[in-house]
Amino acid sequence: MKITKTLNSIASNAVDGHVRQALRNLQPVGARGLDGGAFGLLLQYCTDQRLPRQAKQLHARIVSSSVAPDNFLASKLVTFYAKSNRLHEARKVFDEIPHKNIFSWNALLIGYTLQSRFADALRLFSSLLFSCSGDIRPDCYTISCILKVLSSSFCDPKLAREVHCFVLRNGFDSDIFVANALVTFYTRCDEVGLARIMFDRMPERDIVSWNSMIAGYSQCGYYKECKKLYGEMLELGLRPNGVTVVSVLQACGQSRDLITGMDVHKLVIDCQVEVDISLYNALIGCYAKCGSLDYARELFEEMDEKDEVTYGAIVSGYMIHGFVDKAVGIFQGMKCPGLSTWNAVISGLVQNNHHEEVLDLFREMLDSSTRPNTVTLSSILPTCSFFSYLKGAKEVHAYSVKRSYDQNTYVSTAIIDTYAKLGFLAGSQRVFDHLKGRSLIVWTAIISAYAAHGDATMALSLFDNMQTHGIQPDPVTITAVLSACSHNGLVDVAWKIFNEMFPNYGIEPLLEHYACMVGVLSRAKRLSEAAEFIRTMPIQPSAKVWGALLNGASVSGDVELGKFACDHLFEIEPENTGNYVIMANLYSQSREMGRSR
Repeated sequence: MKITKTLNSIASNAVDGHVRQALRNLQPVGARGLDGGAFGLLLQYCTDQRLPRQAKQLHARIVSSSVAPDNFLASKLVTFYAKSNRLHEARKVFDEIPHKNIFSWNALLIGYTLQSRFADALRLFSSLLFSCSGDIRPDCYTISCILKVLSSSFCDPKLAREVHCFVLRNGFDSDIFVANALVTFYTRCDEVGLARIMFDRMPERDIVSWNSMIAGYSQCGYYKECKKLYGEMLELGLRPNGVTVVSVLQACGQSRDLITGMDVHKLVIDCQVEVDISLYNALIGCYAKCGSLDYARELFEEMDEKDEVTYGAIVSGYMIHGFVDKAVGIFQGMKCPGLSTWNAVISGLVQNNHHEEVLDLFREMLDSSTRPNTVTLSSILPTCSFFSYLKGAKEVHAYSVKRSYDQNTYVSTAIIDTYAKLGFLAGSQRVFDHLKGRSLIVWTAIISAYAAHGDATMALSLFDNMQTHGIQPDPVTITAVLSACSHNGLVDVAWKIFNEMFPNYGIEPLLEHYACMVGVLSRAKRLSEAAEFIRTMPIQPSAKVWGALLNGASVSGDVELGKFACDHLFEIEPENTGNYVIMANLYSQSREMGRSR
């Protein structure tokens, strides 16, 4: 084919919007082939401007020429079909390339990634590695793309290290795009420490590098570190963008840091950071969580465009601070609430113990043809516990099985917990047994279930079994096991677990663990040992610690020790009338015993 006008003329026509005219100028002639550059430029334009019909016309011209497109032109076609979510056609074009180069492989890999076809992307990458030759090897774009795939779908710390080794062996670690993607991958795998090491070792950093690390800290709950790194960024004279401040505002909201949140807001105004809907939502969420609800509402009202996250942010803010009526009022003002808003209201009602309204709202949700998801199911199960509604819990369980939600960690954990609270421990065990992948959260839930029922033998057996499966306990698991020991008077076992917390698991004992140990000793009537344990604590005893001692003194009728514990409790929580009642009963018991003598 011969082009009757120059490439520049055709490009000019395309840029001016005259795509049809540009197509007419591509006249078929002779055997000189087709001008891949001209077609490629037009295909790129059609892809960018979302002109699928014209792009297909171009493809038809190429097919009619009986010339197999080269890698450049084929890559443009693959990109067009991928962005149009026609991956079957994209793959067909890719397969017909006679001599593929890395650009073609990358085009399809990026296409699969854009459409969240992560398994296909990984299979393609594996094929690339197996077909590697001197001319075709992964490049930095390939690696950064595959890291994004892994970050979105396969967050495994072991895999993260293996990929990092691959990057180092092949010399990709000096590329800033690969380094940024590795930082993100590590944080998604909860390996924040390794992400920070990677970040600190980068020879150069761009705004994406800083955003990756700041966002990683924020998403993993390291709010103090997130704000500190943001401060370091400002000290270096770097200018944050919208992505930066969204992450920092989320950290401020979660840590209830209104002052820093206001400083960030001021910077947004002073530096004229572009405020899009995600930044607006982050500001509303920050102010709402920090209790500045009037200002959050003011921002909410001045928004021209709102999405589900906007409504969820203000609704959750009101719910957190107990303003249930205002949250419900905003929800009722929505014309067509989405699933995330329904979930925000339902979970807020549960948190505020408005259980009667939860069931009504759930029925209303079903009537609106909105289908519950894993968040909905895990949110309504506590209401079944509240009403001792075992039949309802079983119905939720049945629905989760029908929708294949029963393998979800949060749903399965909620079902285990609900069945245990309703006395249906066999149901909890059955749910646990049917789980294919058992995370630490699930193991902790079943251990806690048996601990709450006083079955220390089973709780300890599960604790050992969990470690046999290579899962290390966290502070919550230890609390559950110590509680089981407390109910059964297993003092020596409790001491062993408590003393092994740091050496074996790297867990520093928290106040909850000290309170559990005081409970273990007190229930075993070793009150003097419990009092000495409190005296030697390396941290200030809390109300829970003194409360455990008071309960032990009450059971044993030890007025003097009870008064000693109560004196501390009156200082810590003078408004808690329960302590006065326990002490009064202890005095009453003592007087009655005196009379009987």
